[in-house]
Amino acid sequence: MAKKKVTTTIEDRLKALYQLQIIDSEVDKIRIVRGELPLEIEDLEDLIAGLQTRLDKLNSELELINNDVLSKKNVILDAETLVKRYEKQLKNIKNNREFSSLTKELEYKGLEIQLNEKNILELQARVLHKEEVIKESKTQISEREEELAVKNKELAAIVKETEKEEKVLLKKSDKAQVVIEERLLSSYTRIRGKLRNGLAVVSVDRDACGGCFNQIPPQRQLDIQTHKKVIVCEHCGRILVDSNILES
Repeated sequence: MAKKKVTTTIEDRLKALYQLQIIDSEVDKIRIVRGELPLEIEDLEDLIAGLQTRLDKLNSELELINNDVLSKKNVILDAETLVKRYEKQLKNIKNNREFSSLTKELEYKGLEIQLNEKNILELQARVLHKEEVIKESKTQISEREEELAVKNKELAAIVKETEKEEKVLLKKSDKAQVVIEERLLSSYTRIRGKLRNGLAVVSVDRDACGGCFNQIPPQRQLDIQTHKKVIVCEHCGRILVDSNILES
């Protein structure tokens, strides 16, 4: 439910607007202090997720290599079984054709065993390399997780420390907004959103805008000092107030 605005003078609105800017600037400071940490935490979480994805891929690749090694070992076992059978059959050869055929099979199986043994050695070298990379990845994840835990703890401490102060300031902000008309409040919010430092309302200091530091013409300074209307800087669009407005 929208808050009902109180009927006030322009001077009261300008005072409330300036007070609102002071309050909101304090809230900004609090959020800036902890605002960098959530971004750092988010970056760390993304980094850890990326490292974990890479680790999962490495583990899958390692599993495929190990399965390939096992497959080639089984091929060797089958070949060795056939070699023993062929060698036994050679003892009972009845003709040259059978002898020639078995000899060729023995030679083929021997080559098959040698080739698979060579492939296994190459695969085992890949396994060792992959295991080293996996170990390194796990270390990286562990280090980043430790860093993340520290930053989360730090953020929790800052939030706990500033939460009460922020709530008090937000209540003051709500109170200041009550006397500001919707149109003026919307302008203030829009201007704040476009500026990096969030300063939508600034005082005139040394005849210059407190936001962009451009000189303010004498006549406009007089208009600002009378508090009779809302004046904006023609250079940066900020709302201008007299530096002594809160004392009047």
